[in-house]
Amino acid sequence: MEARVSRGALVSLTFLRDPAAATTIERRDQCDDDAHKLDVLETQLDEYFAGARTTFDIPLALRGTPFQLTAWTALLDIPSGFTETYARLAARIDRPSAARAVGAAVGANPVAIIVPCHRIIGAGNKLTGYAAGIERKRALLELEQAI
Repeated sequence: MEARVSRGALVSLTFLRDPAAATTIERRDQCDDDAHKLDVLETQLDEYFAGARTTFDIPLALRGTPFQLTAWTALLDIPSGFTETYARLAARIDRPSAARAVGAAVGANPVAIIVPCHRIIGAGNKLTGYAAGIERKRALLELEQAI
């Protein structure tokens, strides 16, 4: 995975193309405090992938439109082991007719796993749309025992 930290807060966490690198953090330009945050993140991700962690204690510095920030914040309220549809997430942020816009916001999430966009599924419990691929989404949901 590639992580970017700025001023002590996580800005992005993305999957690298190589699935075998899922638990290795690729570090990019950071100061000492940021390096410490990356160490903490790496430990917490190792615990998550080992099935020993369901929440994260990493400060976030999310950058996006007001609508995206609202959607991403709502994602943080979906606990491990659960899923939610785009329509339900739209209703939860008081935008019941904005399921497609919610889908676009979820798809633009810059912080994989920590901001759990993988927990959003399509109508009829269908696994849809995940930037890192449906198989990776399925693996994360299986790890969390959500499917």
